Amino acid sequence: MKFSFSKPDRCVAGTIGQPGERAFFIQVRSENRIVSVAVEKAQVQAIATRLEQMVSEVRKTHPLILVEAIVKDDAPLDTPVDEEFQVGAISLAWDEEEQLMCFELFEVEGDESEVEASVLEINISLSMAIAFVNRSKALVNAGRTPCPFCGIPIDPRGHLCPRANGYRR
Repeated sequence: MKFSFSKPDRCVAGTIGQPGERAFFIQVRSENRIVSVAVEKAQVQAIATRLEQMVSEVRKTHPLILVEAIVKDDAPLDTPVDEEFQVGAISLAWDEEEQLMCFELFEVEGDESEVEASVLEINISLSMAIAFVNRSKALVNAGRTPCPFCGIPIDPRGHLCPRANGYRR
């Protein structure tokens, strides 16, 4: 199944759950249609990093391109969050003609009996891409605090630090 959104009202990464047990999603909304796909934290981080690089490259090569300021979106994900599929492969591209950032999020290859894997295609403005990057970076950094000694995230139930020879910190 293919889900396509061109210039959606909202395109965000978000989570459900407490730090250390969060489930990450990318959610797109256009009018009354909402699609949510499950992603890994590392995928959100990778998308944000690459998107930030691409926006920078586009702005260098097209210095006169209009980038509108949009309101910061700190709202939670629209509920209910119904996961359409788990994301495996990700494709990012710049559409020169339409001047849109293009995402393609492909379903993890699963059962051999499935004829076609699902795809979520999103085309967003540079402004929305910048907002997506800023929100995603804040989301990734809002997790568990890292241990000052070993760098491993500290679990709320305690942390056995390898640098402390197994003693709790």
